[in-house]
Amino acid sequence: MSRSFELDLTNNLARIFSDTPGKANVAHLNNAGSSLMPQMVLDAQLDHLQLEAAIGGYEAAKAKAREIEQVYDSIARLINCHRDEIAVVENATVGWAMAFYAIPFQAGDRILTAEAEYASNYLAYLQMAKQKGVSVEVIPCNEAGELCLHSLRNMIDKNVRLISITHVPTNSGLVNPVEQIGEIARAHNILYLVDACQSAGQIPLDVEKIHCDMLSATARKYLRGPRGVGFLYVRSSVLDQLHPPMIDLYSASWTSPDEYVLRPDARRFENWENNYAAKLGLGACVDYALEIGLDAIQARIDELAGYLRANLQEIRGVRLHTRCPQQCGIVSFVIEGRDSAEMVKKIVAKGVNVSSSSPSSTLIDATRNNLPVLIRSSVHYYNDTREIDRLLEILHNLKK
Repeated sequence: MSRSFELDLTNNLARIFSDTPGKANVAHLNNAGSSLMPQMVLDAQLDHLQLEAAIGGYEAAKAKAREIEQVYDSIARLINCHRDEIAVVENATVGWAMAFYAIPFQAGDRILTAEAEYASNYLAYLQMAKQKGVSVEVIPCNEAGELCLHSLRNMIDKNVRLISITHVPTNSGLVNPVEQIGEIARAHNILYLVDACQSAGQIPLDVEKIHCDMLSATARKYLRGPRGVGFLYVRSSVLDQLHPPMIDLYSASWTSPDEYVLRPDARRFENWENNYAAKLGLGACVDYALEIGLDAIQARIDELAGYLRANLQEIRGVRLHTRCPQQCGIVSFVIEGRDSAEMVKKIVAKGVNVSSSSPSSTLIDATRNNLPVLIRSSVHYYNDTREIDRLLEILHNLKK
């Protein structure tokens, strides 16, 4: 891509809108689920699939080897790391799990996590507790709903093996203070894993500022890429502490009948077979985000989310789920006396994509705060106030 929008996103909105063919079909406010892809991201995948059909899958991968390798450079620029610290994986859950299950936990180890931790991650903690006898402990929130850094400091001892945090939880606009958490983890030489599934693409990520050892992300959400692909970052200095839970002839070399050697880079967390079309789509969506600029993206998202929140507060019976002051592009709410799942169906039927968030997705947070099923809307920089106004009009009419 030769264009650069970073200096003035606002003046390039028309071009960005035209790059998003899905805007002609729907007001898509479900970006925390899966965003609308830009045309060039779609083209990157279709071009490769056509090449595979024309000359063969292995041959197509060989012909596009340089472009495939450039995907690692793009991701490295996105999060400020070295390309050898990146693994491209099937999805964010696979990336997160490959890192988590690579940690050599022992009985008595402690895992510290957040109240609003995502269900898939917490299930893995519970499995490790059953298998290895580790303890899983939740860092309390402060009165504003933010993770309490003072409580975290008081919980640290020699048995804390891992601090694992979801940067942006699935059920609200909360943004956890991952940089400050990272400072605490680094000061005590504790492994630090960040789930950036909901933040990659809407918030600037710098692994040196976050001080994380591992970070996982997906393409399909705020990066505006395809489903079924994501990435894992693993800091080079901790690689030798981690053995992937699964290896094959790509992640390791079979050196003798009884021996193998792991790859020396983060691709020890990959395997031989790849969806190369999706991989190129991942590279294309990262390049697109970098061209626009993450600071500009975040500012645009904050503006649109602020507009949505302010107007939702004016609708009688609508109750926002926003406990903490630092918010992002996810706006969750309920309509008093109405079933959220049914409301989502009615909103979607009117041409506006939103979703629902079940208490089971963040069980600790939902239980402690008595949360119902929430209606979750999530804006992106390619949205506009007219699309948000469509949602607001629908909600007004549903209240009649």
